[in-house]
Amino acid sequence: MIKKFLLVVYFILLSSDFAPGSYPYAEHYDINLNEPELIELVTQFKKDNPDYTVPPDVGLEDGRDAENDHWYHLYFYYKPENKIVNSWVRQAKQGQTTFAFHAINEGLSLGNWKLINHDFYGSDNDAEKQKFEERILNKILRYKKGAEVQ
Repeated sequence: MIKKFLLVVYFILLSSDFAPGSYPYAEHYDINLNEPELIELVTQFKKDNPDYTVPPDVGLEDGRDAENDHWYHLYFYYKPENKIVNSWVRQAKQGQTTFAFHAINEGLSLGNWKLINHDFYGSDNDAEKQKFEERILNKILRYKKGAEVQ
């Protein structure tokens, strides 16, 4: 009986390292806009706030990785902390798009990514999500009357 219990506990602990999906740890925000509308708001936000644009020499551009990619990738720059934020949007259903906060890269040299909800813990994770919501998400949604997280 104890062997069965330990075996179950072992598999539960092991399975937490194999989360399903392409972006299993991303923080999702469902926005009451279609994907093209949300992308347009992000584009306008970056035009009005160029400090949030990743420097061109880093080589990260907003967009899809391939023509049939489901995710439209977005990159933002936290200039004061010298960090790059990776997020994406994807149409969820008619009139609703998921805006996801995926990861943060330390510095402008790529390869130092930390996944939100996985590599950050407790209050540090909460602080990063709050920073994303205040600096990026909420400011973008102000561009369209009635746009909100559902």
